[in-house]
Amino acid sequence: MALENTSEVSEAHPMKGGDGPNSYAKNSILQRGSVDAAKELLNKAIAEKLDIEIFLPSRTFHIADLGCSTGPNTFLAVENILEALEFKYQSRGLHSQIPDFFVFFNDHTSNDFNMLFKSLPQNRRYYAAGVPGSFYGRVFPNASIHFIYSSTAIQWLSRVPKEVLDTNSPAWNKGRIHYSNSTDEVIRAHETQYSEDMESFLHARAQELVYGGLMLLTFPGRPSGTPHSDASPNVCIQLLGACLMDLVRKGVVSEEKVDSFNLPLYHMSPQELAAVIEQNGCFSIEMTTDLPLQSVDITLSLSQLVASHMRAGMEGIFKQQFGEEILDELFGLYRKKCEEQISTVKSEKPVNFLVVLRRKAD
Repeated sequence: MALENTSEVSEAHPMKGGDGPNSYAKNSILQRGSVDAAKELLNKAIAEKLDIEIFLPSRTFHIADLGCSTGPNTFLAVENILEALEFKYQSRGLHSQIPDFFVFFNDHTSNDFNMLFKSLPQNRRYYAAGVPGSFYGRVFPNASIHFIYSSTAIQWLSRVPKEVLDTNSPAWNKGRIHYSNSTDEVIRAHETQYSEDMESFLHARAQELVYGGLMLLTFPGRPSGTPHSDASPNVCIQLLGACLMDLVRKGVVSEEKVDSFNLPLYHMSPQELAAVIEQNGCFSIEMTTDLPLQSVDITLSLSQLVASHMRAGMEGIFKQQFGEEILDELFGLYRKKCEEQISTVKSEKPVNFLVVLRRKAD
């Protein structure tokens, strides 16, 4: 059977590679917070929801991190998963049957896998492999994975909805880079794209995950009942769009380039995700909850932290559209706007969520 080809249908916008001052590796402390916040819930999910007896007598346990980027957060997450799994086997009296662990690190083909592999912990207790490809298509063989993990990745769409870049469409998103403060037509286009993408995601995972296997997803989202324009992640992106329009007014960026550019991001509510899961029908929802807010031990100001976080995640996509020469000015301006509007950037409402799914038997 031929492998499914997703390279022609999915856009690739990996995080900033390398280990420089603007790299994801050096500026992913907020994502680290999600990993830390999920640890106790991860332990609970594996302890209560994973039936390891059905995997016996397999001597290898396969784990996949979808959207792993370059580290170091993925290694911390894997260590948390292994600790929980080993405790599970030991608590069942299966000390002699603890399997070898094989971890597959997945991200776009253009991800900095060299940086990832160079950073692999030397004392790791698992075998490791990189698996390139969009997770909106198949990336593993049938029934080959026992535990799937993905943190702060599924908010990225496979592509920008075509309608929002079509000047003849009522959903043309002129003058904006995001849907959240736009018209109903633009919002609906993104909702539709999200639903299609998540159905593709779940369809692929249903084939790759063994029966009884678990999938744990964390993602920044939108609390139920909160307007798109008020959700904290969207407010941060709106500020970035305002900075880009400031550069248009200064003549640094052309208005036409802004009109032909949108960020392929959608911040869903847990209820939206649950609806797609129910429609797919291959998974039971074992847990869904807000991630607890984590205190972050940093020396940077909040505005510096948010600006560095956004640049590490989005430098590549802005560079591709507008060129490298605007990056320092754009994200410098963004940091200043964050300082001016710190109360809107800082939200006490939970904006990160966790969902645990179990693969049903057909």
